[in-house]
Amino acid sequence: MSDDLIAKAAIDRRIAGIVRPVIEGMGFELVRVRLMGGKTKTLQIMAERPEGGIEVDDCARISTAVSAVLDVEDPLEDAYTLEVSSPGIDRPLTRLKDFEAWEGYEARVETTEQIDGRRRFKGILQGTEGDEVLIEIEEAGEPVTIGLRFDWLSDAKLILTEDLIREMLRQKKASGIVDEAQFDEIEETLAGEGDDDAPETPDTKH
Repeated sequence: MSDDLIAKAAIDRRIAGIVRPVIEGMGFELVRVRLMGGKTKTLQIMAERPEGGIEVDDCARISTAVSAVLDVEDPLEDAYTLEVSSPGIDRPLTRLKDFEAWEGYEARVETTEQIDGRRRFKGILQGTEGDEVLIEIEEAGEPVTIGLRFDWLSDAKLILTEDLIREMLRQKKASGIVDEAQFDEIEETLAGEGDDDAPETPDTKH
């Protein structure tokens, strides 16, 4: 199965090969690696537990462990800032299992090549079938479910909706991260702020 959505560029794939064993050894999964440009480059690593979710303390532990191995392997010549975070609410979908986990939610999907004259698809995820991602789109005003091979995809992410925010809050409440008293207040805050609630460690400079 292609890892292109986890790490697109050659340097991202090299870094993923270095940090993935460390992250998996700690009981987490690598969701995405991106080296982003700027005056000082930012190395963004997204991770989560196999069952989903991650806490700020987990991100901090991953950041410490990943920093150590990157200092040894030294894949980047220039200075950079390391940022370890959760995938957030309107998260990227980078693995086939992500499309199963978020069945029923709205997503944007892009393909590498044009399919029937288009590369961008927006609709409701309908799970997977073999190595295909199923998504319900509108064709001439009617809902149609199409299958896109996973290795055709160049980008995919959830769309921030009220239903998605409610589901994220439900998961947080079920795990004890938020209590009843906070629930309404956080729901209102999330509705206004998008994925700013995503756990993230303080940046580590290298």
